[in-house]
Amino acid sequence: MLIRVGSRGSRLALTQAEHAASRLRAPGIEIALVPITTAGDRDRTKPFGEIGERGVFVKELEEALLDHRIDVAVHSAKDMTSTDAEGLRVGAYLVRDDARDALCGADAIRPGMRIGTASARRTAQLLALEPTLSIEPLRGNIDTRLRKRGERGLDAVVLAACGLDRLGLAHEIGLRFDPAELLPEAGQGALALQVRAGESHLVAAADDEATRERVESERAVVAAVGGGCLAPVAAHHDGATLTGLVAAENGSWVERRTGDDPVALGRELADASARH
Repeated sequence: MLIRVGSRGSRLALTQAEHAASRLRAPGIEIALVPITTAGDRDRTKPFGEIGERGVFVKELEEALLDHRIDVAVHSAKDMTSTDAEGLRVGAYLVRDDARDALCGADAIRPGMRIGTASARRTAQLLALEPTLSIEPLRGNIDTRLRKRGERGLDAVVLAACGLDRLGLAHEIGLRFDPAELLPEAGQGALALQVRAGESHLVAAADDEATRERVESERAVVAAVGGGCLAPVAAHHDGATLTGLVAAENGSWVERRTGDDPVALGRELADASARH
């Protein structure tokens, strides 16, 4: 049996896809990796918000699934939209890696630093921590962003710790932010294996139940906040507590809440955002 596994073509994405493939291989099962270019890969200059922040690295992979060009799509769960596309399901979440954000180039946040990131979520929380920071747009794959830090004379860049770990670049990390300082993106640190509805059996053996429960609760928070909320949104379940956040992109206000019910938590955050 041949299972075609679709992935973005970056070094990190292919590393993640190979990790997923290793979990799917079994006697009688052959894996073929299929690189696919997404909108987020083609346009590396515009801010994410201008090309659709959530889903820009996902849409083409989902279309390939629906067109039967691939059988499994490997996503960084944080790149996915908060609800499943029609006809598709997340058949498995692999065991979650470090969900935290990482500071590369420095070991602490200091007044007046120039920090590179393209994330509105990171921008908002960084400025809330230290309003004197200068946040500069920075896109590209991990290697590109690390290189641009030096080329542009930035003091630091903020990246997902899991990506650096997966590429053997943990030595670049000066600080792993406590989620109490920078709350991660919903799904950050987890890999999602997406399949067509009714075909979850292709990946079911790779599913980690604890990761599924936590990531699905995070995605539910974001879904409940709703598309009408333009503020940066974050959600993270650490195994004990589900936390959600909305904030002004300039860091002038941050609303952080905890709760057991993801939908109620999301609605509470949406109400809090509407009051600002």
